[in-house]
Amino acid sequence: MRLAVPVVIGQVGHIMMGVIDNAMVGRLGPVPLAGAAIGNGLFFTVMVVGIGMSYALSPLTAMAAGKQNTEEISTIFKQAFYINCITALLLMSVTYFGAYLIIYLDQPADVRDLAIPYMQTLAFSAVPLMLFQHNRQFIEGLSIMKPAMYITLLANGVNAFANWVLIYGNLGFSEYGLAGAGYATFISRLFMALMIFGFVNKSNEFRKYSLSPFPLRFEKKQSMRILKLGSGSASQYFFEVTAFSLAAVMVGWLGAIQLASHQIAISVASITYMITVGISSASAIRVGNYLGQGNRQETRSAGIAALILGASVMAGFAVLLVIFNNFLPTLYISDPKVIRQAGVLLLFAALFQVFDGTQAVGLGVLRGISDVKVPTIITFVAYWGIGLPGAYLLGFTFSLGVGGVWTALSAALAVSAALLTMRFLKMTRNIQNNRS
Repeated sequence: MRLAVPVVIGQVGHIMMGVIDNAMVGRLGPVPLAGAAIGNGLFFTVMVVGIGMSYALSPLTAMAAGKQNTEEISTIFKQAFYINCITALLLMSVTYFGAYLIIYLDQPADVRDLAIPYMQTLAFSAVPLMLFQHNRQFIEGLSIMKPAMYITLLANGVNAFANWVLIYGNLGFSEYGLAGAGYATFISRLFMALMIFGFVNKSNEFRKYSLSPFPLRFEKKQSMRILKLGSGSASQYFFEVTAFSLAAVMVGWLGAIQLASHQIAISVASITYMITVGISSASAIRVGNYLGQGNRQETRSAGIAALILGASVMAGFAVLLVIFNNFLPTLYISDPKVIRQAGVLLLFAALFQVFDGTQAVGLGVLRGISDVKVPTIITFVAYWGIGLPGAYLLGFTFSLGVGGVWTALSAALAVSAALLTMRFLKMTRNIQNNRS
């Protein structure tokens, strides 16, 4: 809990930027909100690869810290910096030019015309986002959790103010509408990158490490470890996020009202999900640290505790979503049709909360023991083998609409949660048996 709470607050702060964007864009009407849904969904479908890649840094740093190997920590930091920078530039290019694919997604013309330039604006925020992630994962791997939390909370204020100025045209600026939300996102992410870079370079906490990436020097062994763990994590999150993003595209075929409702429900569910992602990150650090110390029993205990914690927290959120399902959509929009539909979808979200939390933490504890290959297969089967085909089958073949799409996504989360939990229990049981 000590590790998780600052990460959770930071994760909620991060997702709150999207919530604030949606709430402020929602005041412009259902069409701009639908455009934000498509643009954000596709942007994060691409960026989740980079974020997943950066996640390799925390458990590897934690393992090295468990061994008290200062030189290894420095090497991991530098090699991860090179990899994350290259990844950032590639993803920026893919996002910018990939925005034109929205033309082929059969979306309403007015939604499409807003979504393309919005996504292209977001593309430029990929570089500062990855630089922030790199430094954040490094310091969190050393169990220094609060700086990223404070920076993210401050960035929310920067984002909200920039939105107010650029979306609505305040303080003498032009009224940019949805595009203004994209400009505000870039400004807030640049702020985050500069703040955490300054902290890492000025704090005495890191004086004992050699963190300058210059002169360039690639070290094959550590680079391959980062690439193996990072690419596995990236693939896992890519399969999950892609499933939800393509589900948004399917919902878009039903109309702007359905898509706006879907976006509101997903936005609310993302807040609770990010809390368990925070628990997942803390669990990867804790498990990795114990593994580095050679303490196998505590490695297993930390993972089990995290799984129980994640499921328990999400069970509490499920109750809140049921109670407030009709109120929460009113924070985003005033359209009664959208509010009514979003309220129904939040009941679906309540049903899959425990599954969502368990699978998120399951990925974290497995990442902490450097197990990525089988979890990647599990996420592929759950989201692409069950979730996406099921969403089309129930939503369109059986004409259940947006409710059918959400039913299929719930099933995918349940399968992923069950298989990942069994995988961790099996792997740590083998560790204990090998030790004996």
